[in-house]
Amino acid sequence: MVWRFIQAVGASPDLAVGSGVVGDIYRVEERGQAMGIFFSATLFGSALAPFAGGLATHYFSWRFMQLCLGFMGLGIFFCILLFFPETYHPGERGVEKADPASLPSWRPILINPLRPLWLLKRPNLLAVTLAGFTALLTDYVFLTPLAYTIGARYGITNEALIGACFLPAGLGHILGAPLAGRVSDQVITRYRKERGEIWNPEDRLRATIVGTLFFVPLSILFSGLLIEYVPGRVGLMLNLICLFVNGVGIEFVLTPSASYVVDVMHSKSAEAMAANNGFRSIVMSIAVALILPMVEMYGAAITDTIAATLSWIGFGRVFFFLHIGEQKAEANAPRFLWMTIAYGDRLRSMVDVGFSTAYNN
Repeated sequence: MVWRFIQAVGASPDLAVGSGVVGDIYRVEERGQAMGIFFSATLFGSALAPFAGGLATHYFSWRFMQLCLGFMGLGIFFCILLFFPETYHPGERGVEKADPASLPSWRPILINPLRPLWLLKRPNLLAVTLAGFTALLTDYVFLTPLAYTIGARYGITNEALIGACFLPAGLGHILGAPLAGRVSDQVITRYRKERGEIWNPEDRLRATIVGTLFFVPLSILFSGLLIEYVPGRVGLMLNLICLFVNGVGIEFVLTPSASYVVDVMHSKSAEAMAANNGFRSIVMSIAVALILPMVEMYGAAITDTIAATLSWIGFGRVFFFLHIGEQKAEANAPRFLWMTIAYGDRLRSMVDVGFSTAYNN
């Protein structure tokens, strides 16, 4: 468990720092697709990991896979050390604004790893993070008990074949991320043109609607019903299609949401993404522990239905919140994604944590 923790500490910075790099080198109207391509590349490993791990476990040993990952990580470290340039915009860091003569020649550096979480005091950032959590939770409900749901239901016992069942979800993530990013860029461009070149960062979140309202909840809901009521190859094939659709849908939530976080926190994009991913991972680690007991106690259909319902709650009652007043919107802002779209400017004005504008983005 200790080494798993250390492994996660080493693997997690790439999403936060990588997202910040994308924000540094791409303009607002290009950032979504760039973020999608970045996520797609990082998810390529996740897509192949279950199948590769299943092959290694079945024919060699699980230790063989860990050894390969260790050598790959070492190679990546040297590549970054030798070839990765600095992308941070000159003059924006606090140390560059300070008078060098006023700084001591030696000073200790204390880093609080939980400090970025303070950014989530902003209702719009917290709302986006929670919406991403409820969407991503369906992925874990799909994949964590897969050997005990799809595997057991359709008689799959070979580790490599069980790993192969993960591939449709991974393929959905890989294809969905750049597609969702491109769609979010088009949405930003369209609405900015309609407003006379006035930029509203919440417009990007409109691209999440198709994923969080339809693809994500319906795919997990149908999968639970298929496992319960449809046997044989037909049931297996339909479940694999649901896995693919779920992967695409999740990226239609996460990719525009990540681009939005970088848009509104451009000068602190890496910190904001660290807060987003960190908080989501903390909550997810607790939720994942409940998945298998729920499947064993209530079955796949009920567990998947609960996950689908949570996904819908994460999005919010769209039609209801289109008609509520400002005061009620602000009171419920941390809970719903649609409210961030509809009342983003008001939510950003509630607590200022250094949001970016059209002039410094």
